[in-house]
Amino acid sequence: MSDENRNVWSFGFNTGAENWNGRLAMIGFVSALAIELISGQGVLHFFGII
Repeated sequence: MSDENRNVWSFGFNTGAENWNGRLAMIGFVSALAIELISGQGVLHFFGII
């Protein structure tokens, strides 16, 4: 892959989208875990959903 095509964003199911999806999922999981450890409540209880 050349340098000029590396920064081009393409829509749909592709490797770049899957990488970002995985990264954001990991951030969400770690954030939920941190909320539970700090507050002592589940995420849904913390946000008042349950």
